Amino acid sequence: MYAQRPSRLPGAVLWTNEPGAPHARPVLPDGCMDLLWNGDRLLVAGPDTRAYRPGGGPARWTGVRFFPGTAPTLLGVPAHELKDRRVELSDLWQAPEVRRLAARLRAAGTPARTLDALENIALARAAASDPFDPLLRELVAALDAGRPVAATADRLGLGARQLHRRSLTAFGYGPKTLARILRLQRALALARTGTSFALTAARSGYADQPHLSREVRQLTGTTLAELL
Repeated sequence: MYAQRPSRLPGAVLWTNEPGAPHARPVLPDGCMDLLWNGDRLLVAGPDTRAYRPGGGPARWTGVRFFPGTAPTLLGVPAHELKDRRVELSDLWQAPEVRRLAARLRAAGTPARTLDALENIALARAAASDPFDPLLRELVAALDAGRPVAATADRLGLGARQLHRRSLTAFGYGPKTLARILRLQRALALARTGTSFALTAARSGYADQPHLSREVRQLTGTTLAELL
């Protein structure tokens, strides 16, 4: 069973996924990166451009999902280096530090305390890192509202090349891909309320229902009906 709650880290979400169904659900692109703990190892989930299907047997996972674009500053690695990847945290940070953090998580005891300990790791890292670029936060807000990339870039005073370069570092891909992923998430949220697919397409910014169907298939590898 999956559960989540807001984190004290601005824009972040804390989540747990308990062993349940024999076949894990796919993790869909959402513009975010996660710090993960599976009871034994600390990992980082990079930004996805397609659905990720977890392998292995059932396991309890705990995670911090960072607000889009904020994780690279905290983790010290450009997002594009982790695109569509899951990597050991020890590949990014000093191994002794990761072992110390893993020992703290193992000693936490209960799932709730483990989640709190993981959040504290993220908070400490954020306190020691540079603040998130406010222009990129404005970019996320504008694209999530369905505004065009070019018009948003002009409003932020960023040229196309500069915006693309900064987006690669922060999100792992360009602003157009980010806009597609955020639009997908808007459509999924709307469709889950029972809204018809045609109306979901119109309200989420797609040209029509076939356009929505093509985008869902390209980004998730399945259909909207199957996802729901």
